[in-house]
Amino acid sequence: MSITVDARGLSCPQPVMMAQKAISGGIFPVEVFVDTVTSRENVRRMAERLGCKVEVTQQGDEFRLVLTK
Repeated sequence: MSITVDARGLSCPQPVMMAQKAISGGIFPVEVFVDTVTSRENVRRMAERLGCKVEVTQQGDEFRLVLTK
């Protein structure tokens, strides 16, 4: 089972807050979809600070981050 967070179209800090809430749920992997470089980097930094491994892939103009423990 995985958790999906669709934060496309949202500006920071909303994507970070949504991803952080999903991480706190303890179910991994967490997939986070964002559509700006700023959101991608902010979510990546927050997840790494919380001890997650982050895999980023770009799909067109959007980014998919897979967060695992």
